[in-house]
Amino acid sequence: MAPNESASGTAAGESASAAARPKRVRTGCLTCRERHLKCDEALPECQNCRKSNRACKRGVRLNFIDTQVKNPPITPPTQEWDIVFQDESREIASEYRGGLVRYGALPQESGHTPETKDEALFHFSSGVMSTPTLASQQLPSLPQSLPAENKMDAYPAVSQRRPDNSREQHIHSSDNTDTTFPSQTIPPPQPSTYSNAKQTLTPPSEDRGPLDSPEELLFMQVFVEEVGLWMDSLDPYKHFSRLLPFESLHEPMLLNAFLACGARHLSLVNPAYHEDKALHYYDDATTRLLEALQNPNRDTVICATTAVILNVYEIMSERPLQRMNHIAGARALIKECRWTAKSSGVGAACFWINVGMELLSCIRFNWQVAWDPDLWGVDMDLSRDIDYGREEGWTYRLMYIVAKIANFRSSVPRQAESTQHAEQVRLQNRFNEWNRLKDWIDSWNNASPRTLRPMGYLYPHQTSSKSAFPEVWLIKRTSIVARLFYHTGMCLLAQTHPLLSTRAPEMHDLQQSHAHDLCGIVAHNKDRGVASVAIRSLAIAAECLVSRREQEEVLEIFDRIQKETGWRTGFLHKELKEKWGWNNEEQYQQQQQQNMSASLLPLQNFPYQPSNLPPVPPPPSLKQGPRQGIINPILRSADFSAPTHPYQSHYVAPLHLPPQPQYTHY
Repeated sequence: MAPNESASGTAAGESASAAARPKRVRTGCLTCRERHLKCDEALPECQNCRKSNRACKRGVRLNFIDTQVKNPPITPPTQEWDIVFQDESREIASEYRGGLVRYGALPQESGHTPETKDEALFHFSSGVMSTPTLASQQLPSLPQSLPAENKMDAYPAVSQRRPDNSREQHIHSSDNTDTTFPSQTIPPPQPSTYSNAKQTLTPPSEDRGPLDSPEELLFMQVFVEEVGLWMDSLDPYKHFSRLLPFESLHEPMLLNAFLACGARHLSLVNPAYHEDKALHYYDDATTRLLEALQNPNRDTVICATTAVILNVYEIMSERPLQRMNHIAGARALIKECRWTAKSSGVGAACFWINVGMELLSCIRFNWQVAWDPDLWGVDMDLSRDIDYGREEGWTYRLMYIVAKIANFRSSVPRQAESTQHAEQVRLQNRFNEWNRLKDWIDSWNNASPRTLRPMGYLYPHQTSSKSAFPEVWLIKRTSIVARLFYHTGMCLLAQTHPLLSTRAPEMHDLQQSHAHDLCGIVAHNKDRGVASVAIRSLAIAAECLVSRREQEEVLEIFDRIQKETGWRTGFLHKELKEKWGWNNEEQYQQQQQQNMSASLLPLQNFPYQPSNLPPVPPPPSLKQGPRQGIINPILRSADFSAPTHPYQSHYVAPLHLPPQPQYTHY
């Protein structure tokens, strides 16, 4: 045989072998695929459908395997390795008819080769954060299944749900809720159900009946009766504990956010429960929220409400500064919905719980409030009465004043001005501002309704409780919160007088009086719904206590709050003991002597003449201007108009926003 004949024979054999191999069908009909038959791809009907007299269905369908996870989706933190999720759905989709055009490769920037792990990276770090920063906590990445220009066409239009106007009259007059599951009688947890293949976390977005899972029912009850209790402390309509749970029955991400907070509270008050289940619901709610944020036709109200609840979960965490996915995100979504103090319904509920949590954080870390109180929209005309029985409006006014005081406190300069004249001008300006804030909070106290003031007041010697603090009895929860903020503001003013030291008799008496009243409110109060405000207010008041008996009782109060509510207060023990000088007994004795001698000094020993400012010491050799107040670093860029806004890689601007008047009650 000639060589060329041998080569042609070999080629013919290879072509015959290739033709004999079954060819993968790319554009077959869906009917043959469902019947597991090879389709001849004939048009308009294939041979199999003609023979069986079936409808020959055409189209693109991607089948994904439903994988059941037997163990909770929790990855232990480590510093030695990262987890990378690679999305190949676009490559698979391009193999189908028309898929290469519709699901082509994403355009890449010239000269830039993206790293694979930047596409979807979960980075876990077990180290403790030194300063709060949002950059250290990354949100779960979602697969990009459509090019950017087709994103808006991929989602069906979702109309903003309008609440039924008939529910606007749903007003609850009672502030207290009887708890079905107190921390002492919480039933033991059921065996984990994550290994049950038939169980799903929540069904897809659809209407559903009552909760029929014992675990979900328990977590929801705990949320309503424990977490929602304090979230609604400033809401007269009790949205989080009485209205929104019903909305969550057909909103899975809202439901899972509620369940996450309920499970987290159980893990705090009962060691038999672990945080893994709470993390399970938290991760699911976060994933659903991120998916919704990519939909320009999303329900912005539900997204913002879910983010607020997930923000509460993060605050309840052991180290809240290490889990800050939704703290800034909730604020940005609230601003996107244009919710302010003038909003009503769920908008007002989300606005005030978010602003209140930031105010407490700023008092804790000595920050300025990121959202300028002048932009809240609070009606500060104290001569204008609010409807009787609606003390919440007066509490909102007081929170505005306390936010102003917190900003004033955080802007205290560290060093003097470069010249004596400049320093005198600065002191005079700060003194005028201090007087304005003091007059403002005094005017609020005088103009507020009688229901915001104590119903009963007993001095320590009049009670049988053996407490070192007076027994202050306030009836309504809103009244308790208002008085706590009021006494906190007065204590902060006593600590920040620009001309007088805290040891001056006038400031010392002012601080001691309000500190004792504040401690008396918390010591004799049994309402768990005010615990979040009570902890921070009590810490401010406890700093100025000089009696060992009073200091020990404050620590006992913190222990009681932690036992009953689960709020962690151990860090306050260490901070207060250091300020009291307990770590050094000699230092403690010296502090006691200084406090006693300061209380005996006459007023004239402290030069205080507003019209004639005291002389200023010579400026230091190193000339530095006064330190400006540190704006809350967590919420400084909590706006989608900022370059580094929250949900950076997931957020798509919505097409429609509900008008302001539509923020009614659910």
